[in-house]
Amino acid sequence: MTSLTERLETVERQEVIDDTAQLIDDEVASKSGLSGMALKGGYRVVKKLKPNMIEEAIDHLLDDFSEALDPLYQDFLEDDEVDNFEVYIQDHDSRAANDLLSITDERAEESDHRVLKKTYEKLRGQAEKHVRQALPGVGRLIDRHAPKE
Repeated sequence: MTSLTERLETVERQEVIDDTAQLIDDEVASKSGLSGMALKGGYRVVKKLKPNMIEEAIDHLLDDFSEALDPLYQDFLEDDEVDNFEVYIQDHDSRAANDLLSITDERAEESDHRVLKKTYEKLRGQAEKHVRQALPGVGRLIDRHAPKE
């Protein structure tokens, strides 16, 4: 069976990057309360450090994220009861969130950029909740660019 990474390679990479950046922007904007203020503040810090940093990070991490989600995606392809990944990923939200966060945890640990690392450490406690909330959008993005055939 074709991997998620291979399927995503058949579409314009910049389109996937742009859609992912928009998803992140929308998710951050939707946050409220004190944790939302902290997340928005951290996001602004990251965006101010370097223009296009989010898009560059997505480009750099896209293959790792798609590889991390591939086992779940393969299970989805074999499931005859669910037609879209948006539903499937929500049914397996803990697994998907932890698979995605394992990539960013590793990258943050290896980073030499102190401000970025500290910002990530401050936000990591709430990260699984935020990633789970973003999973429907991730599922829609994958349905759009790598639909079940």
